Amino acid sequence: MNPCAGKPIIAFRPVQMLAAPGCSAPIAMEDQTVHVWGFSLEGSRSFVGQCRSWLSEDERRQADRFICQEDQRRYVLAHGGLRAVLGRYIGLDPSAVMFQLGPTGKPALLTGHAPQFPVRFNLSHSHGRMLIAIAGERDIGVDLEQIQDRAEAAKLAKRFYAPDEYERVVARSGSEQTQWFFHYWVAKEAALKGQGIGLRSLQQCEILQSVDSPRAEVMILRGASMQPGWTIHWLDCGTGWAGAVSAHGANWNVRSMTND
Repeated sequence: MNPCAGKPIIAFRPVQMLAAPGCSAPIAMEDQTVHVWGFSLEGSRSFVGQCRSWLSEDERRQADRFICQEDQRRYVLAHGGLRAVLGRYIGLDPSAVMFQLGPTGKPALLTGHAPQFPVRFNLSHSHGRMLIAIAGERDIGVDLEQIQDRAEAAKLAKRFYAPDEYERVVARSGSEQTQWFFHYWVAKEAALKGQGIGLRSLQQCEILQSVDSPRAEVMILRGASMQPGWTIHWLDCGTGWAGAVSAHGANWNVRSMTND
């Protein structure tokens, strides 16, 4: 089975492209489609300052908690970039985009502050890159991870994965084993993030992948508190990276917005 077959290709252009002319034009959501944006967290000092000006006071305080200046910069670019993208869907300036926390703590657009048709979103950033997933009228989650060659793939899979997932990982060796570990990790994380559930629930779901399919059903194990009926779609994020997007239901497609 080829874990890369059929995946939408995500291009990671510098997030500063959002400041370019023409990058503020409105975007309409498509039926049964999840939009996925990929960016590298690169920007000039002035663009970082612009992104910071868009953030709420709580977000600025969160950025200032990072000891490392690079971590601060990446946080500001990721959350400023999210606001810039969302603003194009809901017709607001990035600084006017407002959020609220749902019942599980997952961020959502403030009720009464969004357009007539709902817009759902999720953000993931890792080691200088980020993914944003946008959808209308369906909950979604997204995860991006840099593949770490030193990860104890077999040991971690034994602890966190269902037996069949574990067997698929340990059937490989070396770097291929690590690749498959992250292949399932991002899928499970995307499903959990879509429901606003933490990593403690990794063992409550199993990814049911068909041969050479970029899609998979998420099976909820007996007694789990997760919502059934979710599907994941893996993403081609380039060598050394793994990514996946999840959404409730099965009748949806993925469109790469930074690779058009």
